[in-house]
Amino acid sequence: MTKVIGIGGFFFKSKNPDALRAWYEKHLGLEFDDWGSVSFRFEETSPAGRDVYAVWGPFQADTRYFDPSPSSFMFNFRVDDLDAMLEKLEGDGVTVLPELEEDESCGRFAWVLDCDSNKIELWEPPLKKK
Repeated sequence: MTKVIGIGGFFFKSKNPDALRAWYEKHLGLEFDDWGSVSFRFEETSPAGRDVYAVWGPFQADTRYFDPSPSSFMFNFRVDDLDAMLEKLEGDGVTVLPELEEDESCGRFAWVLDCDSNKIELWEPPLKKK
């Protein structure tokens, strides 16, 4: 499937992510994982049978993870077929960054730039475990 199927996450820069995490934990009850983010899980699966959840995570203000974008945020969109999506975007003339990451427990990741030079993370979650 060559379309976005949902929000995978929202990542942003913070001058003090540890203090921000502590504030959200204390006041809103958020529980952070080892990566310093929160995953909101949903019961349903994607059309291809992948896990469905959204991640919210602050990063250090000086992170290079959003490069080459000058933005202070990065959207993460879920897709069911990362290879087909990248092929479509390349065919459309979209800037596809050369990195591709695969992690057995987290899935597959690739990055593109939108027309405002915002870095967008495309994420193909792993298949839902039965």
